[in-house]
Formats: sequence, C-alpha cells, structure tokens
Amino acid sequence: MTTWQQFSDEAPDLADAVRARLTAHKHHVFASLRADGSPRVSGTEVEIFEGLLVLGSMPNARKIRDLRRDPRYALHSNPGHHTMEGGDAKISGRARELTGDEKRAILESYPENPGDDAHIVELDIDEVVLTTVSDDQLHVDLWRPGAGVTRTSRRP
Repeated sequence: MTTWQQFSDEAPDLADAVRARLTAHKHHVFASLRADGSPRVSGTEVEIFEGLLVLGSMPNARKIRDLRRDPRYALHSNPGHHTMEGGDAKISGRARELTGDEKRAILESYPENPGDDAHIVELDIDEVVLTTVSDDQLHVDLWRPGAGVTRTSRRP
C-alpha cells in the first residue's frame, strides 16, 4: 500500500500539482463499487493529514459500505469553472477504514469534530494522473509506485 507521503517523496512536483487541485476546491467526485459491481459516484471532501490522503464520511454512508465490500476507489478532483488551469487530477487505489488512535487523531484535528460515529478512511494510492494543457498540447503525467512519472503529450 502506498501513502500520500510515499507518492510525494517519489514524485514531489506531481504531488504538489495534485495537492493544489485537491485544495483549490472543497468538493470532489469519488467513485466506489456497489454490491452488484456497478459504479457509485459520490461527492466528497479529502484531506492530507500527516502524510495520509483521507476522507471522512457520515455514519453508514453508502460509499463506506461499498468500500468495506470492495476497497477499490477512484477520486477525480473538481476541475473548476470552465478551465483546465492547474490540470485535472485523478487518483485511484484501495481504501482502508481507520479505527482507534489513528481515527481519533484525525477527528481531533478537525475544527468541528464530527464525532466518533463518523468514518475516517485512508486512501492508499495505486495510480495518479494529472492532465494539463500547455503550448497547444495535452499532457498526461502518470505515476505508479516505484515506476516514477511518465508523460505522454499530444496535440488535441
């Protein structure tokens, strides 16, 4: 499993650009898998806490039930208003629900602690993609653990 910190250590420039996309807007699109295998898309907020990419959720939210059954997820950053400025970030991997001291530390860091019933999930990272446009070209930067960053560019 790869944490945000490991991603950031291996690909600091890409991690900074993706972090900027995640902090530019509060709400993002989160995909999980329903019991029948079909996708479920939910709005979510994510945070980077002590080297972990985490999300919080209301008690017994459907996305939490999905992740307990199948931990695979995809996260798509809010692209902003009619622009590709800063790029379009996507992260995928596997989720792990936090409990005990790990959960408590994160809950206590929130200015408005949602309470012990809230779910806190660490999003481990299998792949990060940042799509940008510059110099009349589309650039796709792809990172996978241990493989570094590869860039593919083409004219639209």
